[in-house]
Amino acid sequence: METQVATGSIANPVQFRDQDYVALLDACVKSGLLFSDSTFAPDQSSIGMPTDPDPKKEIKWLRPKEISANAVFVEDTTCTTDICQGQLGKCVCACISLSPSPSLTVHLLYASLSLFWQYGEWVEVVVDDRLPVRGGRLLFSYSCTRNEYWSALVEKAYAKLIGSYGSLKGGNISEAMEDFTGGIAYSLPVSSRTPRIMWKALSDALSRGSLLSCFIQASNYLEIGTVTAEGLVKGHAYAITDTDTVKKSAGEALLLRLRNPWGFVEYSGPWSDKSKDWDDVNAAEKKRIELKNSEDGEFWISAEDFSKLFGTVELCSVDPDPIVDEDTPTDPDSPAAPISSWTLSSHKGSWVSGSTAGGSCTYPRSFWKNPQFQLVLAEHDDDHAMTPEEKKVAENQKEKAKQCTVLVELLQKNRRKKDKVNFLHIAFHIYRLQGLCLDQSFFSSQQPVGSSGKYQPLRAVWREVRLDPGNYVILASTYSPNQPAEFFLRVYSKTGNNLGYRGGWVMSMPPVLPEDRKRVQKTFDEMAGPKDYQLPLETCRQLIFGEDTGGRSSLTREQTEPVLASLRSLQSIFFKFDQDSSGTMSPFELSLALQAAGVQCDGQVIQVLWERFGSGEPHLPFHGFVACVTRLRKLFALYKSESNPEVKDVGINAWLLRLLIV
Repeated sequence: METQVATGSIANPVQFRDQDYVALLDACVKSGLLFSDSTFAPDQSSIGMPTDPDPKKEIKWLRPKEISANAVFVEDTTCTTDICQGQLGKCVCACISLSPSPSLTVHLLYASLSLFWQYGEWVEVVVDDRLPVRGGRLLFSYSCTRNEYWSALVEKAYAKLIGSYGSLKGGNISEAMEDFTGGIAYSLPVSSRTPRIMWKALSDALSRGSLLSCFIQASNYLEIGTVTAEGLVKGHAYAITDTDTVKKSAGEALLLRLRNPWGFVEYSGPWSDKSKDWDDVNAAEKKRIELKNSEDGEFWISAEDFSKLFGTVELCSVDPDPIVDEDTPTDPDSPAAPISSWTLSSHKGSWVSGSTAGGSCTYPRSFWKNPQFQLVLAEHDDDHAMTPEEKKVAENQKEKAKQCTVLVELLQKNRRKKDKVNFLHIAFHIYRLQGLCLDQSFFSSQQPVGSSGKYQPLRAVWREVRLDPGNYVILASTYSPNQPAEFFLRVYSKTGNNLGYRGGWVMSMPPVLPEDRKRVQKTFDEMAGPKDYQLPLETCRQLIFGEDTGGRSSLTREQTEPVLASLRSLQSIFFKFDQDSSGTMSPFELSLALQAAGVQCDGQVIQVLWERFGSGEPHLPFHGFVACVTRLRKLFALYKSESNPEVKDVGINAWLLRLLIV
């Protein structure tokens, strides 16, 4: 039996804009024509930046053979000098970081096709080979060999995915690193570790295939791009491509190899290409590390000087193994820390205005309506995955050893389009479950046991936390309510976890009160209904047909008693949650009122109910609330009586959505 490969995997990626590379290639071979991509046209819209009025700076779109007669896709192999940064910002540095790692590059490109990770799925992006050229030279990324074009084509594919070349300008390194690898990206202050420990940490990260970049923070906008006395550019990203221990006559030196993506402007301090420090190193050692005295942007720097001159390191690892602790041995010859066994859970979600976009905890009436995800941690971290040094620390901290290591990342989707960036302030909070009722009072009274920190306008926020085994809920939110957006949540743990969307269903009916029985008797005697309800005829029909009338269009006295009791209860609930006494209810008030009426369903169902019974209006009147509850109770009864196992398998919420949308 043939095994089916999951859609969105590297082996079976999602086709961006429904373009099938194999089908397009076959069509070009049959027609004998070169592929022209109409979905990413060779014009200013794909550039995504203002047109330069100077006619001498006109941009032309040419194919490689039209630029260089000896044009090739890859010359020999990919290497660190394959990419030189053009006019785009530092996010392209992710490509540079990838080039020395063939294992990560192999899935990235082949022919004119590239794969990128997008919120839990691998996406296949097809481009033609027409590239923007100014003055006979590539406008953006290029190879130092000048006749090699794979890097320029990969950059074009990424620009197409994001929206335009302009959308890459000044982009965030972490975003690009994650898109190229599917890994977790995070920043680390260089000052947080001693030079020797930082060197060992970066060495271990490189051995695991992590992507590493670093930069010197500019204190203001004017400092960006300025060159220091040591030849380093402020506010500019450098790729960390290697580390090594170089032996010299008076001991050894811990070095890091960096590369300026410009392909020029090199570091000029100790251990740089022309430094006299190399005079104390024999020729064999220089040959071993492939020392080059050339202006190619690549240079060596000592661990001590690196810690003095650079401020931040950006890391991205396919496995989220954290940077090593202070207790990790710093012997350069000690083996790299073993890769831990992580399990991954993920979920796609959305913030819907008026429904699940509840905002931060400063909005207590709606905060609890944000999307919630239940996290079950069954057991503490496996001691066998620890290094001997970590075990020693754990023995001294027994309580910590009984906890679970969890890394949570929340990403907001598709907020960088064309030349516009509109990131919302986002965060997540983790609460320890106490019972099953996660209502407004729960989130108002309980403190989170973990969070991503303050709300930030970033594509992704993440945090590694240690939690006791147990049940938790992760609540994802924007700072302000009613900000619609899509998001992706992923959770890594060392022991295994179960992540699921919290959406349940509870249905209850209010009891028939004695006074209602008397009222029903009087109503039937007077042949008229109570004046305070004033329900439209259509709502009355729904109430009647919600009962088992045997085909009649009227109710018996016995049937009317529970209906009247229900109306009394619903009217009381409606008045309670119509807090502004407007005679109508908002979507947030509807969700609270439904819960009070004995109905609890997930945010998607609430949204469809609002669209169905609110008739497109911003507020829901009482009769709409009655119709909503009546329909839900009838549907719940149908679901409960359903004998088809396939219906039960999909769950009540999916079943409700299917019926309500029809």
